[in-house]
Amino acid sequence: MKHKIEIFSAGCKTCKDTIETVKKLVGSEHEVVVHDMHQHEAASRAAQHGIRSVPAVVINGKLAGCCAGRGVEENVLREALR
Repeated sequence: MKHKIEIFSAGCKTCKDTIETVKKLVGSEHEVVVHDMHQHEAASRAAQHGIRSVPAVVINGKLAGCCAGRGVEENVLREALR
């Protein structure tokens, strides 16, 4: 099953590390879209998902719990992709 993965980023080091980790983890089999929170459209889309802090990852329209701490928790992300 192909997943649509959206990453909400403000360009900070943790955000960049999260983008790199997610892309490495999911490979090319899934669609990965990075949203720049400095853009109005990205900020309003984040609000629709209830995102209050970045980095944040949305998988198939559902906010994933993989970024609740600092950076991305790979095991939580893997579980969300199942």
